[in-house]
Amino acid sequence: MDIYDDIRKGERGAWVSITAYLILSAFKLVSGYLFASSALLADGFNNVTDIVASLAVLIGLRISRKPPDSDHAYGHFRAETVAALIASFIMAMVGIQVLVEAVRSLFAGKEAEPNLWAAGVAVVCAVCMYGVYRYNKRLAQQINNQALMAAAKDNFSDALVSIGAAVGIVGAQFGLPWLDVAAAFVVGLLICKTAWDIFRDSTYRLTDGFDQAELKDLRSAIGRTPGVEGIKDVKARVHGNHVLVDVVIEVDPHLSIIEGHRISDEIEERLTDIQNIMNVHVHVEPKDLDILEPERHHHSVKK
Repeated sequence: MDIYDDIRKGERGAWVSITAYLILSAFKLVSGYLFASSALLADGFNNVTDIVASLAVLIGLRISRKPPDSDHAYGHFRAETVAALIASFIMAMVGIQVLVEAVRSLFAGKEAEPNLWAAGVAVVCAVCMYGVYRYNKRLAQQINNQALMAAAKDNFSDALVSIGAAVGIVGAQFGLPWLDVAAAFVVGLLICKTAWDIFRDSTYRLTDGFDQAELKDLRSAIGRTPGVEGIKDVKARVHGNHVLVDVVIEVDPHLSIIEGHRISDEIEERLTDIQNIMNVHVHVEPKDLDILEPERHHHSVKK
């Protein structure tokens, strides 16, 4: 099935991120200790949290590939959203730890001037992470995978964090050693912000939140379907990277069941061409039922 093939491709992107983070985090942490750079150490810890987040995405993608069963009629696609939620908590804890250590170093007055080599390490790592970002972004666009696109954006933010660390280290060379610690503090804030963004998006999806602008597009596509004379209700919810839609339409009450079925099929075809819609449930009702009911009641009395 194409959906599961796309998930496998998404796993490949997750593995690329995990491999890059493993190598770069080790490189940054070792270099941070050797060159006495708080900013580079914080950047390395940031990549450690990214390993956890990428692993969570990978595990979620693996679970989401499980086919539907008696307990999960719609499949297991929400597993990746739950995994992302767990990852956000882990990232938040590490981000707070980085902030605490940065503040402690600043008030302890032990900030050492980092070696300029640390800035070179940060720049090289930024270039590598930008390459990972471009790869995952291209793959995410190819398979239309929102989770992998979010991971790609995280890769890009990590590249920016490394650039920020390099700026702090270079600034410390000009007699401002506290600037390195300040850069570490900013990195901690970025980790916490990323954790909050993931948490907010995950909880929004898990509570069946759906963008109103996208819902308006779905309603417009339904309204343009021949035979649809009214739309009583349109609801949608996100299921992993896919969308489930429930529609209640009104049609001519004199249409045959076959015609009603044809209209439903056409709506499903139209909607599945929009976004990542996996399932469309269409309920058909006769238009002006409240007018027909009195007429039916009048005829029955007359009999």
